[in-house]
Amino acid sequence: MNLLKFEIFAETVKQKSLTLAARQLGCTQSAVSHSIDSLEKELGFPLLKRGRAGVSLTAEGEVLMPAVRTLLGSAEQLNQTAAAIRGLDTGRVRIGAFTSVAVHWLPGVLKEFQAEYPKVELTLLNGDYHDVEQWLSDGSVDIGFVTVPCEVDCECIPLMEDRLLAILPPDSRFASYPKFPLTECETEPFISLLKSSDHDARRALEAAGVEPNVRFYTKDDYAIIAMVEQGLGMSIMPELLLKGRKDNLLTLPLIPEAKRTIGIAVAAGEKAGPATRRFADCVVRYVEEQLQTGQS
Repeated sequence: MNLLKFEIFAETVKQKSLTLAARQLGCTQSAVSHSIDSLEKELGFPLLKRGRAGVSLTAEGEVLMPAVRTLLGSAEQLNQTAAAIRGLDTGRVRIGAFTSVAVHWLPGVLKEFQAEYPKVELTLLNGDYHDVEQWLSDGSVDIGFVTVPCEVDCECIPLMEDRLLAILPPDSRFASYPKFPLTECETEPFISLLKSSDHDARRALEAAGVEPNVRFYTKDDYAIIAMVEQGLGMSIMPELLLKGRKDNLLTLPLIPEAKRTIGIAVAAGEKAGPATRRFADCVVRYVEEQLQTGQS
């Protein structure tokens, strides 16, 4: 079994383009095409469909892809373990994160980690909660920031409790209120994340027995903020996401109070390689330091 062929195949699927995959891998497009053709012949079925819009997986490729990711993840774990035995701090860590963590924590974490382990390659994928959980499930990332409880079969380490706040237009009738009653979400126009990602607000509303008056759905946190600024409705956002921003918003604590717990998820047991474990330790240490200094 030629592992390189599977690496080329996985990169092509990720880039959705032979040309972009070749550029990322530092080889020619013909080399990528030849490798995939050879792999298809070895396996006995087509893996990719080629078209003007790029490449996509065949039905057979869809079935095979999780096993390919598992294979490559196991190979990376083996390489990291061997490097640790030799006393070398090398390897690759693929990180999945959602917006507030990617903006407020990751730059500092990456700086500290690379200062200590400069030979470890780091790759960041940024998405919403659903994206990160999917990446963890299919092996696209080695470690991911999640909200706890997490439905993925991973070891989850709680990091911090983060308050949820109501965000409203600055001229809202609630401007004189010290806190925002969650029950008002039943009448106020509500702007929501997609249901697959709206864990925080949905849990808070369900716990309070409130059915929000949803007018708009979007996948983007900052789109919600912009819509609230324009007076299109109100929403519920984590405090960390709003930290340091100068938006023209009214922000109020909730009644009843609601929080999310941010955690980091790594493969359970011995599945996570040494470099991944070191990165998780760095994250825990960084967040603890931020909490102690009041910066989170």
